Amino acid sequence: MSNTETKSRSRFFSGVVALTAANLFVKLVGLILKIPLRSLLTDAGMAYYNNAYEIYAWLFTVATTGLPIAVSMLVSENRVKGNVREIRKIFKVTTLLFIVIGLAGTCVMLFGAPFFERAYQIENSAFCMMAVAPTLLFICLSSALRGYFQGYQRMSPTAVSEVIEAVGKLVIGLLLANYAIGQGYPLHIVAAYAALGLTIGVAGGMLFLIISKLLFRPEKYDIEYAALADETLPVKSSKRILATLVMIAVPITLANSVMSFSTMLDGMILSRRLQSIGFSEDIVKTMIGNYKSCATPLANLPPALVTPITASIIPLMAASIAAGNRERTKRVMDGSLLITAILELPCALGMSVLAEPIIKLLFGGDSSAEAAAPLLSILALSVFFVSTLSVTSAFLQAHKLERKPILSMICGAAVKLIASYLLIGIPALNIYGSPIASCLGCFTISAVNLYFIKKHIGFLPDFRKILVRPFAASVVCALTAMGGYWLFSQFFGRLAVILAILLAMVVYFFVIFLLRALTREDILLLPKGEALCRLLGKMHLLR
Repeated sequence: MSNTETKSRSRFFSGVVALTAANLFVKLVGLILKIPLRSLLTDAGMAYYNNAYEIYAWLFTVATTGLPIAVSMLVSENRVKGNVREIRKIFKVTTLLFIVIGLAGTCVMLFGAPFFERAYQIENSAFCMMAVAPTLLFICLSSALRGYFQGYQRMSPTAVSEVIEAVGKLVIGLLLANYAIGQGYPLHIVAAYAALGLTIGVAGGMLFLIISKLLFRPEKYDIEYAALADETLPVKSSKRILATLVMIAVPITLANSVMSFSTMLDGMILSRRLQSIGFSEDIVKTMIGNYKSCATPLANLPPALVTPITASIIPLMAASIAAGNRERTKRVMDGSLLITAILELPCALGMSVLAEPIIKLLFGGDSSAEAAAPLLSILALSVFFVSTLSVTSAFLQAHKLERKPILSMICGAAVKLIASYLLIGIPALNIYGSPIASCLGCFTISAVNLYFIKKHIGFLPDFRKILVRPFAASVVCALTAMGGYWLFSQFFGRLAVILAILLAMVVYFFVIFLLRALTREDILLLPKGEALCRLLGKMHLLR
């Protein structure tokens, strides 16, 4: 393995570690925020907050998902060629483009708020939507900078900016919500004040990225490619760069926005269908607020472990594909799928079997929190499929098969929305139809993505290694968690769930190696892989 490849791989996994830590922190902060915020707003007030966030998430995806990936791919490819002038021009063009997109997204959310309110059939929800509208402009500028840094496989600015956003959302959101309550404002206005924390937090993250870009010196950071830098290489016109960006970004954006759009539509279906089978608007607000404040944030936590992998592998694979290194590309794909299975399967099964004690630990033992437990048990099963679809979509995008995930997402969205409409309309199922539909939709996307990968890339994962062994270890992990909770609950009350999770993690760690789910070759891909192999060898866990 060349020195350049070693450094690139080390940078890849260091970036994964940084983004994983940041994403976990962000998800945890989001979960922590929901606990006191739910106490302040109640489940009904959280319905206002969550509806606004769903629309923001859809517009955010449309505005920012594809272009940062396209920027990182183009920057990465030009790094290999040493075309530093084109990298500078790419950044200039994309920054201007993002400003336009951000302003457009802000206007859509700001002036379209009354329309969205009518679609949800929940009065006064427009105020929250307008409060987060400026966030789209700030996040667009942040995304341009993140795409630039990711093209250099420099993930720390992205990680730090995400932490700033999360802390701002937590601290400022709660402070503003408390202020609004002190002023005696109605519930929907209090929710809007809380939503302003997101806007201010994103603005802070954007300022950090701007400062990081001003201080960044590519020639010092990117030493392995410094010798290739050539200021005389021809540079494409702004029009051609823009056309290339659009060709790459539009399919990626469509693929990713299909699911966020379907999530928004699913929220509207959920509200309307529950009312159609006899639930009043007030009860529906409580049910939806409970589901999306207790169950959904917890189910969204484990995929944060895999999100950084998708952000990191695209520029890395783009560089190896451009260099014609097919073996290296396949190693990255195999490793990414294996890491996904090892991280996500125990989370999915463990959260499903321990849903009720986890909910009670975080949100208390009231009837409202307990009602979210069976919802989480079902929704947790989608965790692995959510993570798999993210990674497999990244494979297709890196191979410039950006249009294939669109078909996968459309299939999954169609399954989700049809299932949601039919299942929620069954009185005996009502709101439980929503997490079931989510599981079906995510499974569909993952299956179709794998079909496209086999057909167009010729890559067939080793399911015995990537899926069967981690699944067997995860079943042992889940059973250990159940048994541990039963035992510890006799003596430690609510804290028993923490002890049960810790016990399950220890058991899972040893079972993974006993079943040879991880090999020496896999561990050598990690930072300090040789040292880890020596340590595991001394523990007789690695052959």
